[in-house]
Amino acid sequence: MNIRALVIDDERLARRTIVRLLAKHAEVEVIGECDDGEYAVEQIRTKKPDLVFLDVQMPEMDGFQVVSTIGTDKMPVTIFVTAYDTYALHAFDANAVDYLLKPVSKERFERALVRAKQRIENTDQGQLQRLFRSLQQLAAREKRPDRLAVPKGERIVLIPVKDIDWIEARGNYVRLHIGSDEFECRRTLTDIERQLDPAVFLRIHRSAIVNIEKIKEIQTWFHGYHRVVLVTGKELRMSRYQLEIARKLGL
Repeated sequence: MNIRALVIDDERLARRTIVRLLAKHAEVEVIGECDDGEYAVEQIRTKKPDLVFLDVQMPEMDGFQVVSTIGTDKMPVTIFVTAYDTYALHAFDANAVDYLLKPVSKERFERALVRAKQRIENTDQGQLQRLFRSLQQLAAREKRPDRLAVPKGERIVLIPVKDIDWIEARGNYVRLHIGSDEFECRRTLTDIERQLDPAVFLRIHRSAIVNIEKIKEIQTWFHGYHRVVLVTGKELRMSRYQLEIARKLGL
């Protein structure tokens, strides 16, 4: 049985680990790597892999959104790559689902690959749908903080999350915008996104997250992009793939 695999993860080291482990299996051919969700959707649709290794948390379009965009009935057999804790993963095990916990261990990888091969043989997409629902439910139960601690000179300021207008990526830093005030802290946008409620905060672009309650309007722009106008008057660009997510949120 020849299996065509696609590795999707925004972390280069994580992708390299999966590719290295797959190299020991002659029946598996790695047909590509993707470092973001948008490119992953394009590659899944064009290359039609048999198997994908899909990171749950990625910038701009995460693993859930990739599945939603493709459709669970059209997704290849999928092994999710997660950063969830051991307790949650034990719950996945009870339901015989496929996942890999970072950092990926060789033993766990082999077990997941065996399950994937069996699923490819049986073409059981129902199990993938159950896994997707389980991951969504787990993410919904994850506790979200009401305030974020941000350094301000010699002090630590506790910022109410609901007051944040938008968050800007600046390399390994993020800048929180609240009205005319700005607060900067040494964290990545992906890291801070994990703490935010996805029903309230929308990643509209690789470098920007907005509070949807602070959006005044969304305007059609060029090349399939849209412009998000905040109540403060700030204008931000929205990726064309994120527009559908915005619509689902009722924007």
